[in-house]
Amino acid sequence: MAAENGTARRVIAENRKARHEYFIEQVYEAGIELKGTEVKSLRQSKANIGESYAGPDGAELFLFNAYIPEYGAGNRFNHQTRRPRKLLLHKREINRLMGAVQREGYTLVPLKLYFNDQGRAKLEIALAKGKKLHDKRATERDRSWQREKARLMREKG
Repeated sequence: MAAENGTARRVIAENRKARHEYFIEQVYEAGIELKGTEVKSLRQSKANIGESYAGPDGAELFLFNAYIPEYGAGNRFNHQTRRPRKLLLHKREINRLMGAVQREGYTLVPLKLYFNDQGRAKLEIALAKGKKLHDKRATERDRSWQREKARLMREKG
């Protein structure tokens, strides 16, 4: 897979429901503070961020409820599967995100977990607002119409 700037990246886990559940305002790339067995488990592409969320804890941002299974050969040095993991961002970005979450009612939603071209685990998080039911229906209707339109155009030639 290629990123928008042309560098190669390998996606480990993706939150596919996020774009259905939320209006994505702004996307950020954050590093994650991981333990050794977590990295080895991620290299086997075994992770799930579908039920996870990001949020402030003190003056830092953390990723909560992300599932990274135990590494098979990790024995007693294995990690906890759903522990909070610190997100690595610049102080200015953390302050901006925390302000938006606390004052303006935004949510921090993880979109993708991947390895960048240097082999470092990165998390794509988005500043998002929740969609109402009618918004979800409208999005689905538009997506369905686009598929139908593409099918008709292919048939006509």
